[in-house]
Amino acid sequence: MAKFKPLNENQLVMLPISLQNQLVPGTLEHTISELVDKHLDLSVFDARYNNDETGATAIHPKILLKVILLAYARGMISSRQIERACQENILFIALSYGYAPDHSTIAQFISSMQSEIQTLFSNILLVCEELGLLDGTHFSLDGVKLSANVSKEWSGTLDELKHKRDKLQEKLERVMTEHAQADKQPEVVVERQKKRERRFQVQVERLNHFLEEQKPKLGSDGKEIQSNAVDNESVKMPSSHGVVQGYNAQALVDSKHQVILAAEAFANQDHENLKPMVAGAKKNVVAIGKDETYFQGKQLTADSNYHSFHSLTVCKEAKIDAYIPDIQFRKRDPRFAEQERFQEGIHGRARPAAKPSLFTTTDFSFDPDKQVYLCPQGKELTCHARHQINRYRTYDIYHARVEDCTACPLKARCLSKPTTSRRYLSVPVDSQPPNLIDEMKAKIDTEQGKQIYARRLSVVEPVFANICVQKRMHRFTLRSKRKVDVQWRLFALVHNIGKIQAFGALH
Repeated sequence: MAKFKPLNENQLVMLPISLQNQLVPGTLEHTISELVDKHLDLSVFDARYNNDETGATAIHPKILLKVILLAYARGMISSRQIERACQENILFIALSYGYAPDHSTIAQFISSMQSEIQTLFSNILLVCEELGLLDGTHFSLDGVKLSANVSKEWSGTLDELKHKRDKLQEKLERVMTEHAQADKQPEVVVERQKKRERRFQVQVERLNHFLEEQKPKLGSDGKEIQSNAVDNESVKMPSSHGVVQGYNAQALVDSKHQVILAAEAFANQDHENLKPMVAGAKKNVVAIGKDETYFQGKQLTADSNYHSFHSLTVCKEAKIDAYIPDIQFRKRDPRFAEQERFQEGIHGRARPAAKPSLFTTTDFSFDPDKQVYLCPQGKELTCHARHQINRYRTYDIYHARVEDCTACPLKARCLSKPTTSRRYLSVPVDSQPPNLIDEMKAKIDTEQGKQIYARRLSVVEPVFANICVQKRMHRFTLRSKRKVDVQWRLFALVHNIGKIQAFGALH
């Protein structure tokens, strides 16, 4: 008969463990512990505690910082995940000195760091500078759209949200009627009806509260855009994964070891973010002892999403050697001359016949006597607005009469898709000497410009791969820009700490 070792479920085992011996020099957890203990100014947290005479003792901020930074480095974003790690994982137990902070303490600490995160970021950046991890000659800027902690179904104009509120109110009344009729039903059915009723009641109250307090949210063109009843600072924006309700997380990166010089989350498109990102980077380098002219004459690369007259003006005024191409730059590059041969696909599938090309500005003639443009059909377009500024240029806008466009046989080819009753012609006005747009095109098209811009991929893209893939930062777990901004900067902080561990040598 087989013999087995005895099993005793009630047996007690004492394991002598030195917590600090778990933090092996050279590891990320040891680097985090050393940085927090010796290089971070934790006095910035003193003002939030007022328990010197009364109240319970608090968990030290360095404990919370250590476990949060290691958790983010391991891809743990949820405060409940971090709490569980502090109870089960020996590394987290060592960093927390066995105190095991609960999830509410962790979540409150992260979401309330708006005034301290800047100091912490600058402290880590100073360590990077002291270890020689910064080059200061080439910088790259990019961003990634991340979902907010909110659903797109709560977005809409105020009228759309009012309509949604009314529909939910109807559902609530119907559920309440069903609930009244379900009193004689089994208890399980009654409880299910109560849950539905509570859910609809909360949703209606949320929309009522939002609609009472909020005014229409306006876009850059002055027209109303969609609000969100849960996180109204988040916006809908296109991303590589479709349209997301979220924020645009930006990072300005030094080329030597991909150290992040500035990080911030915005609720707008890339071309609006270059100015605040450059200003934030200047503020950070000044905080570590650099001069305000640190970026003058240095190279800055960014993709075509940042290309706008405003962005180029900012770089010119700051004396930055910028390389920001327009969206058509690849079509002018002879290296992509044969890209048309791949349009049929690798299997050579036949494509439908091309539609007739649309008319362009060159197909319209100007009548200097009448100060109007004539379309290919001979109809007049009068001036509607002058000096309208978009991302790229300043335009004069001309439009045709509705009756001329309605019966026009060439309507399908005229300027744009037939979504409006009349056609509009935008005529560029070169009113900004020198023409920065054309200067940037010529600069990007040079061999040197192509080589410098090509560096962007190897500088900034791996940073987002590290944060979003390796550290699993797929979406924000907090709400409102100020809280989301803290979470994004903490991940930038963790990224920089990883560079210190890999390339630096702490003493």
